[in-house]
Amino acid sequence: MQIRQAQSADLAELLELYAQLHDGASAEITDSAQDKWREILALAGYRVLVGTVDERIVSSCTVIVVPNMTHNQRPYAIVENVITHRDFRNNGYATQLLNAARDIAVSEHCYKISLMTGSKEESTLRFYRNAGYNQNGKTAFVQWLE
Repeated sequence: MQIRQAQSADLAELLELYAQLHDGASAEITDSAQDKWREILALAGYRVLVGTVDERIVSSCTVIVVPNMTHNQRPYAIVENVITHRDFRNNGYATQLLNAARDIAVSEHCYKISLMTGSKEESTLRFYRNAGYNQNGKTAFVQWLE
């Protein structure tokens, strides 16, 4: 698998992949979606990583480096939207992407990298533990907004 940062032309493939995050239909490529995609690609510190096999996007995650005033002004990183196409799972692709996200966080001198998952599946939780994340360091709270 090759890892690279997402590009403008990747929107359609990513939307199809993201549909598997919640078993939904893939989003349409509307003008609004294209505007949002351009905004995301232009944001400093916001990276959408993609893993490709034979030039097809099979896995992706987002890593965002956030400037910070604590911890000697060291930033922190957040990982979101970790997904591997169901036909390509259990090949280590998401682990490779999480390692690439970690490398970015280290190169940006982040003091931590964190992620949250909505999954309660033991296999998913084990996957994140095996990737170096732990459930003991922080307590996460979420307030869903409409």
